[in-house]
This record gives sequence, structure tokens and C-alpha cells, in this order.
Amino acid sequence: MTSRVLLVSPAMSASLRQARFDDGGSLDAGGAARARSAAGSLPSAARVLASPSVRCLETAAALGLEGVPVPELAGLDVGRWRGRTLDEVGAAEPDAVGRWLTDPGYAPHGGESVRELCARVGRRLAGALDLEGRTLAVVEPEVVRAAVVEALGMPVAAFWRLDVPPLTVTELSGRAGRWNLRLGRPLSAPETE
Repeated sequence: MTSRVLLVSPAMSASLRQARFDDGGSLDAGGAARARSAAGSLPSAARVLASPSVRCLETAAALGLEGVPVPELAGLDVGRWRGRTLDEVGAAEPDAVGRWLTDPGYAPHGGESVRELCARVGRRLAGALDLEGRTLAVVEPEVVRAAVVEALGMPVAAFWRLDVPPLTVTELSGRAGRWNLRLGRPLSAPETE
């Protein structure tokens, strides 16, 4: 049996545009419109899941999907940095940000480390190998990164080397404990005949 997992990154929001740690804000008008125009472009799935963030749930809805929020698929918990931009945090805590970006086990913000995120997402991904049918999940970009790191057995330090553009699909297919990867296909309006 081959398991298929499609990971969809959220559409553009003010937080993403400003490099702001998720602040619970909504999609911006352009992001919502782009997601609505891509509705119907994804294949059918046996289950549709979502990170519990506002932008992921709104992206799923704009795509015409009823995503079930799954706490294990939440984005990285950045503790007291939530809602701040990377530039703001870097100006206030340059040493902490520098170490955070180079040490996957470090969590100076009081949330979770990148290593902990990858382990959490990896456990969820391992469970997907036993599921029949396609799983579609609208998830935070860092969850996509963590899934790729775990699926390919990459060092956790590679997490920061992966870019996940808004409203793209990363496809994993797996069997016998091994995943294959198809990277970042942009979602677009379905072709009409």
C-alpha cells in the first residue's frame, strides 16, 4: 500500500509578508483571492487536516476544503516571540536569534525547539504510512519543512535551508517505511475544458 500526503502551505497573509511570527491574523485579500481561484485544483482526499492557525483554516476554506484542525500539526511554538517580526527579535536579542538559527535544540523564546517540532511532525508522519487513501493537510510552512526533514532523514539543521512559498503543495508518497518527495508545486486555478 502506498500512502500519499499532500502538504499545502497557507496563502499570503500580513504576517507572512512581514516575516512576522504567526500572530493569529487572517489571510490578506490577495492571498484569499488566490486561494479561492485555486479551489478545485487539488485531488480528492480521504481526509483533510489543517494546522489550527487562522491562516491555515482560512486557506483550507478558501480552497473549498473542510480542514479538521489537528494540534500536532500546529506551527512552531515561538513562545514570547509570537507576533513579533524576525527583525524586531533580532534587534532585541541578536545572540539568541543567532543561536536559534544554528542550534536546532535551542528555544530561547520559551516555546519549542526546531528539533522538538521535527520530532512532533515526524511522529504524525510515521502514522500516515499506515493510512489508506490520500491525506491532504493545509499546514504552516515550518510544518512542511519539518515533514521534509523527517521524511528524507535529513539532519535537523537542514530545516532552515528549506523555503516553502505560500500556497504551494509538497507531496510525499511512501511505503515500507520510506518516503519519496515531490517539492513545492504552486496551486493555480484549475484548467477548464
